[in-house]
Amino acid sequence: MESFVAIALFVLALALIASERINRTKVALAGGAAAVLIGLLSQEQAIESVDWGVLGLLAGMMILVWGAEQAGIFRYMAIRAAQWSRGSPVRLIIGLTGSTAVASAFLDNVTTILLVVPVTLAIADALGIPPVPLVVAEVIASNIGGAATLIGDPPNIIIAGASGLGFVDFIVNVGPPALIAYAAVTAVVLVLYRVRLTPKAALVNELTKLNARASLAPPSTVWPVVITLGITIIGFFVHSLLHLEPPTVALTGAVLYLLIANVKIEPVLSALEWPTLFFFAGLFVLVGGLEATGVLESIADWLARTTGASNTREALVVLWSSALGSGVVDNIPFTAAMAPVVDQLSADGGTTTWWALSMGACYGGNFTLIAASANLVAAGALRRSGHDIRFQDFLKIGVPLTLISMAVATGWIFVLEAL
Repeated sequence: MESFVAIALFVLALALIASERINRTKVALAGGAAAVLIGLLSQEQAIESVDWGVLGLLAGMMILVWGAEQAGIFRYMAIRAAQWSRGSPVRLIIGLTGSTAVASAFLDNVTTILLVVPVTLAIADALGIPPVPLVVAEVIASNIGGAATLIGDPPNIIIAGASGLGFVDFIVNVGPPALIAYAAVTAVVLVLYRVRLTPKAALVNELTKLNARASLAPPSTVWPVVITLGITIIGFFVHSLLHLEPPTVALTGAVLYLLIANVKIEPVLSALEWPTLFFFAGLFVLVGGLEATGVLESIADWLARTTGASNTREALVVLWSSALGSGVVDNIPFTAAMAPVVDQLSADGGTTTWWALSMGACYGGNFTLIAASANLVAAGALRRSGHDIRFQDFLKIGVPLTLISMAVATGWIFVLEAL
């Protein structure tokens, strides 16, 4: 009975978020509170279900992004990028989404989005074009690019821990389809948005005359954030060698910036995306209710029973069920629930099912606005700048582009099985 209540509560919360009649943060917090009050999970379980690492990573990077904004770094980068594009929407989309996909392969997706969205907003403002299509395209590229490496997306980190597969294994087996999927998705984005992202010639001409350096703050403001941001990004690359988790790296970088920049703490704290942070907290508790009542485990068991003895069929079922499941439930807990099942399915030593889980969970993050952390962070940044994106609007572009990337993944499963 508890499992049905947990499902009903989660579906109700999802429906309210999709309807946008009530603020999504209010819905998530109310749903999390209801899960505890009706006894789906205890207070202790609710606290444990919150991924404090994700919240810490978000908070740390938000502080560094604020510092970069104050220094004018994003404005400088935006002018340079827009001047390079010379007003061409093709160059602009490929430049922004390509750099996002590459960065997401080596940095956490959330970190990448926190870094690129402010630049994108400044570019859109300078060229007089709508920022929402660019940001949505970047989010989708981020989720696809993150699927290419072991460290690019949390589901891959979970899979690596459960399977023992290494960094090179991921690049060889899921890197190629990520590259193909990115190319296919970007082609569709160009067809859909090229006209809307074509700036007026007068704005392009004015932009070429701008002095990008003039947008920077004094050196005493710029260098502290440049140094700490650089140290933080390097820390993300080598965090495993230092035995440090990404949230620790992000928070350490933020504290280092606060100390050497000597800024007042009040404006920094007011700049944090508190609605986004609290939304994540409530959503984690809601998903914790599904985990505590065994809903996710039951789904995983059902998948194990229906895959049969065919390795190819097993991989395809895991691929598509992971994508669909991750589109509704955050792909991190879904991957955690599926990992033991895939471990049993791969008992004969095969790895194709692991790659199916990786691609399905990562690509499925593009299905809905709440399917991946990067999506929500981007939505929060857009809302803060006065450019909100609705749940339904994201579905209109997210679903078809996810299906395209999943078609690529499906074909890749057959290639892996043939090798």
